[in-house]
Amino acid sequence: MTGRRPAVLPTAALLAGAVYCLLPIVWVLTASTKTNADLFRTFTLAPGGALPGNVGELSRYQGGIYWRWILNTALYAGGGALLSTAVSGLTGYTLAKYRFPGRAAVFNVLLAGVLVPAVVLAIPQYLLLAGLHLTDTYWSVLLPSILSPYGIYLARIYAGAAVPDSLIEAARTDGAGDLRIFRSVAVPSMLPGLVTVFLFQFVAVWNNFLLPFIMLTSDDKFPVTVGLYTMLNQGNTTPALYTLVVTGALLSILPLVALFLTLQRYWRVDLISGAVKG
Repeated sequence: MTGRRPAVLPTAALLAGAVYCLLPIVWVLTASTKTNADLFRTFTLAPGGALPGNVGELSRYQGGIYWRWILNTALYAGGGALLSTAVSGLTGYTLAKYRFPGRAAVFNVLLAGVLVPAVVLAIPQYLLLAGLHLTDTYWSVLLPSILSPYGIYLARIYAGAAVPDSLIEAARTDGAGDLRIFRSVAVPSMLPGLVTVFLFQFVAVWNNFLLPFIMLTSDDKFPVTVGLYTMLNQGNTTPALYTLVVTGALLSILPLVALFLTLQRYWRVDLISGAVKG
């Protein structure tokens, strides 16, 4: 039996794509270790030794406002993702397991919402929150993050596949109410899907730029994306800030990496093992 010949062209295409995606990350890693003079002198991926100094200067910039931006981003992303996951999980489970008038219409509206780019909604959201006098507040970034049509869609699909009707009927036979069934039966079964929804929403809010850029005017409420953008604009008159922006970009990636490494253990193949163990 002859062995299969390696697929050279697809492998080369995948390697080229990997290099294309990873090269900017490698550049950020190495650029953050250089001084401002070395950063603009030559283009090289060789690391330098200025990372501790760059982090120190970034921490001292405007009294450490960078770390305030990180805390703001953690609040926006963590709070928004948690609330969005709770709303998505409950809504998706309801759409998957309950029959009621208008169910199909609600789901179709959600599907339409998935197709609408977030940039299209930014101005209407601003006008709505401005009418409620909530602009330039933490709520102006948190509230739009709670409802995620894509998260609800994922939760609905996952609930339909992961929560057996027989398990729900058995819980009802034991006298459990709807909320208890959702909390004790549905949530453990849906946990891998809910973790996925949480990660998608966390990353989306963490990297969001347009919405907070429109909503916020106070520096102390900025997330790290908007904060680094303001620093980058000042680099035209203060070139030394470019190195700090690159260092800040590197540090802003680390929480996302840590989150993925921490939560990946919740992705498991057995969809109903959580409910059976619970």
